[in-house]
Amino acid sequence: MAISKVERLVNLVIALLSTRQFLTAEKIRTSVAGYSECASDEAFSRMFERDKNELRDLGVPLETGMPSRFSTVEGYRINRDAYELPEIDLTREETAAVAVASALWESPELTSAAQGALLKLRAAGVQVDVDPGTVAPIPARARGSEPALQELLAAIDARRAVRFSHRSSPTEPWTTRTVDPWGVVTVHGRWYLVGHDRDRDAPRTFRLSRIGDDVTAIGPAGAVQIPAGIDLRARVLATTSQGEISGSARVWVAAGKAYELRRLGDEIEQRQIGGHDGSAPRDGTVLEVPVRSWEWIGRIIAGQGADALVLEPAELRAEVQRILARVVGDGAAAERDETAGDDTEGDHAP
Repeated sequence: MAISKVERLVNLVIALLSTRQFLTAEKIRTSVAGYSECASDEAFSRMFERDKNELRDLGVPLETGMPSRFSTVEGYRINRDAYELPEIDLTREETAAVAVASALWESPELTSAAQGALLKLRAAGVQVDVDPGTVAPIPARARGSEPALQELLAAIDARRAVRFSHRSSPTEPWTTRTVDPWGVVTVHGRWYLVGHDRDRDAPRTFRLSRIGDDVTAIGPAGAVQIPAGIDLRARVLATTSQGEISGSARVWVAAGKAYELRRLGDEIEQRQIGGHDGSAPRDGTVLEVPVRSWEWIGRIIAGQGADALVLEPAELRAEVQRILARVVGDGAAAERDETAGDDTEGDHAP
């Protein structure tokens, strides 16, 4: 799949920010994804000049200089001091938006891309300050189909239609849908695709967790027209029951942890938990969390592990305990199966 202009520019910014050296154009061509597709030196030169001008137009402080005292070829880098933002005081809504963007970047596919880019720079001899081992993948409990998300975003960027398998509930059979995608949004922790369903000739909303991994872009680029001024989030809220609050729960979360729950609820008080068995008590916060789906919020709380504790209602606490017990049981069963497999291999070993 060809790399889009936006992705190429992002790759270039990452490369120029991740080193203190000045990178030559040739080094950038071989190290930054998106430039290797150029058929000739002239094509690369034209593309690179356009990209440099666009970065400067966007206010990116691109500097030029010599990579070393012996070099006769000019290099490029981004002035970090001029590029980095000052301290920012975000509102609660802005913080939630940043959290969503962070969760998307930390999805397995984008984490792999980030690690691969940094490793490639190192292999090319570029001194990279960022340790790719610090880029941690999002936990397995994340909602949505990650391969589906990646393919859908690429299709939306190219304005192409998509075809995929979908089911309206976990117990329903799979059906094939053909959709003109308008966008992907997250509402209350769940990802949704919004677009025009060609088979039904009407706008539709699809939860990503119910879309298969067989998303395929079809038709020419630029064929999909996104309605001007459409509010994707409002459309999702209008077509799902997520906007209806059915109750609330009080949940303790550890200090500096469980940001997903923090952005869902309101802080009630600061409270320490534990310490009765001789261990050090843990600082934390009690949250009042509005509940739209008890099953969903139970999975979210269980996914925080020891960093979240349901104070009330008791029914939700019992549901979280059941989820955790099931996870522990599945893990123990998998370990037994793996051990049994090792024993079997040992029986046949010479």
